Amino acid sequence: MGYWLFGLDTSTTKNYWIGGAIVLVIVLTIILKKWAVYVDSQAQARSLAKAQGDHDQKNIGLSSLSTSKSIRTYALDEIKVVTRDFRIRIGVGATSYVYLAELGDGRFGAVKRVMEDRGGSQKMFLDEVSILLRISHPNLVGLLGFCLDKGEQLLLLEYIPNKSLFDRLHTRKGKSSGSLSWSSRLSIALDIAYALDYLHSVADPPVIHRDVKSSNILLINDDHAKLADFGLCKLGHDTQSAQTPTIIRGSLGYVDTNYLNTGLVSPKSDVYSFGVMLLELITGMKSLQGSVPLAEWTNECRKHQDVDVLMGMLDPKLNGQVNVEQLRVLVSVANMALLENSLARPNMAEIAYRISSCVEYLPETDLPV
Repeated sequence: MGYWLFGLDTSTTKNYWIGGAIVLVIVLTIILKKWAVYVDSQAQARSLAKAQGDHDQKNIGLSSLSTSKSIRTYALDEIKVVTRDFRIRIGVGATSYVYLAELGDGRFGAVKRVMEDRGGSQKMFLDEVSILLRISHPNLVGLLGFCLDKGEQLLLLEYIPNKSLFDRLHTRKGKSSGSLSWSSRLSIALDIAYALDYLHSVADPPVIHRDVKSSNILLINDDHAKLADFGLCKLGHDTQSAQTPTIIRGSLGYVDTNYLNTGLVSPKSDVYSFGVMLLELITGMKSLQGSVPLAEWTNECRKHQDVDVLMGMLDPKLNGQVNVEQLRVLVSVANMALLENSLARPNMAEIAYRISSCVEYLPETDLPV
């Protein structure tokens, strides 16, 4: 039997209090969950802004950079939808896997999934996002968006359908498409020279790529290419950083010998790697011949002036269909790029000028077969 309090049965009053307490707990739980999501998103934003601010005294907001380039952040669920839960893998990197993304309206993207168990750290991911937000060039693979959600580190990138220069030159499937012509090889070299010149001389602050290699050169078609993969990039180049040794980054056969010996990285380190890539285009050979770097393997031949010796370096698939003077220019550029003394190497603007000049102005005279 209940008692009466303020005109209500005390048992009824007790039920009201219990019901009210339950409602209050539910409301508080919802508020706390929303607050946790908000705090988490703010923490991610601060992390990205910090990574960017570490490299830039101007401390431009990440959101303003994203807006200016129409780049947005994605939730993990959105990425899973466009990749069909990471169904079609189209590439493998040193620290990542790359998946095809269907964006609708016939458009595609490439999702780079950075994996911690493959050595991909959050700092590397944030650095790559920061760099990609700053750069834009026709010969650089562009950023469409990114995701830092539920432990995943994902970049949504421009999709380049025709695989890499490495695939085209060195894999059975790539070779089955036919040999790249001499003019195509010159055009690809010029595209990458323009891309590196932009990174070194136009980007603010300058960017050292540190991983220029044929597998990071993606082919739009046989005549044009884009430089990809900015995971090892280093922002800025001043007197202090030029004299401070860093951990050696890059790929065997392409890494600047001066960088290997001193730990000092500079834009001339990219120049060296570009020189190795030129040798790949000329010879059709991989950057490593067994355990011997291609630069060392070709050292004697490429420094020779005799046409027959230079002819002996050529990719046999070219069947001798090359321009003599263009060949001399490319070999000369490679020799200068591969100099042991990094200060004596040309910069990428000079290299781009030399290649473009020989492409545009020389008559078509082929070497004898």
